[in-house]
Amino acid sequence: MENNIIREDIEKILDDSNITWNMLDGKSIIITGATGLIGSLLTKALLKYAEKSSNPPVINALVRNTEKAERIFREYNNNYLNIVPFNLGKPLETDIKADYIIHTASVTDSLSFVQKPVETIHTAINGTDNLLRYAVENGCGKFIYLSSMEVYGTPDNDSGIYENNSTNLDTMAVRSCYPESKRMCENLCTSYSSEYNLNVSVIRLTQTIGAGIEYNDRRVFAEFARCAIENRNIVLHTEGKTKRNYLYTADAVRAILTVLVKGGNATAYNCANSETYCSIRDMAELVADISGKISVEIQPEDINKFGYAPTLCMNLNSDKLENLGWKPEYNIRDMFVRMTDYLKQNGNEI
Repeated sequence: MENNIIREDIEKILDDSNITWNMLDGKSIIITGATGLIGSLLTKALLKYAEKSSNPPVINALVRNTEKAERIFREYNNNYLNIVPFNLGKPLETDIKADYIIHTASVTDSLSFVQKPVETIHTAINGTDNLLRYAVENGCGKFIYLSSMEVYGTPDNDSGIYENNSTNLDTMAVRSCYPESKRMCENLCTSYSSEYNLNVSVIRLTQTIGAGIEYNDRRVFAEFARCAIENRNIVLHTEGKTKRNYLYTADAVRAILTVLVKGGNATAYNCANSETYCSIRDMAELVADISGKISVEIQPEDINKFGYAPTLCMNLNSDKLENLGWKPEYNIRDMFVRMTDYLKQNGNEI
């Protein structure tokens, strides 16, 4: 049975009156990465909308693992769902109509950035190019690309970061394979818009957390939640000075749908909750406080072996997105409480 926190998240998304829902009616929507943290919630929300619509959209979930997808969406109406096996490195060979394409699939494991940088680059660029080409060839009405805050490099102060900020990425650093490939994909999007008249929007997400995460996810926020559940002290391998914003998954999905129906062509949008800006150390202390049973330990090690980004201050300004009517709903304490409760209930099932 679907987790109650996920159900609440879906209801929150569907209650957003800022989203022009009837623009989705009768449409064929392709979602890549549909079993991922964001992609799965987006797919579920659209399937629930389809159940309520008199002219329901069809959701085409492009996934690597069809068995996993069938488990995740087993309680949803299959009349509105197509599960399509898809390898990002290969062209999309299908006759699926593509009114809208939402490209959420990406390499997100930091260890892969340093252990398999070539594959990280090829997956991002080749996969995005294949989808953009498919969009043009099939008359797609809108293409959404999920990018990352990391395109801005490693800012060193708390000043707000706007969409026109430059970057200080070091192309000779192996880990730059991830943000540099994201930057190239963004440019591919705007190039397709210019050359082939494809309507494209880019969303630069901050660190996004929430219910739906897999229990063994290796990202730092998932480790913090596991420590709280298992009553283990949080061990930081750095001094935790990196600062950034955070975003709850349901807020991210609402942002995606807002940009889908209202976003400008060849336009990028930062997406973050500005009120959550804090250091990793602050976040760890918050989780320890919520738990009431654990503490935070500092045991510095070589960050390169973990694939961590250098110390930075990533204070995204989301005014441009908020001008479309989107507002984040969840603060950082609520994010962790909801994510931790989800993991306690059934985080190991998926």
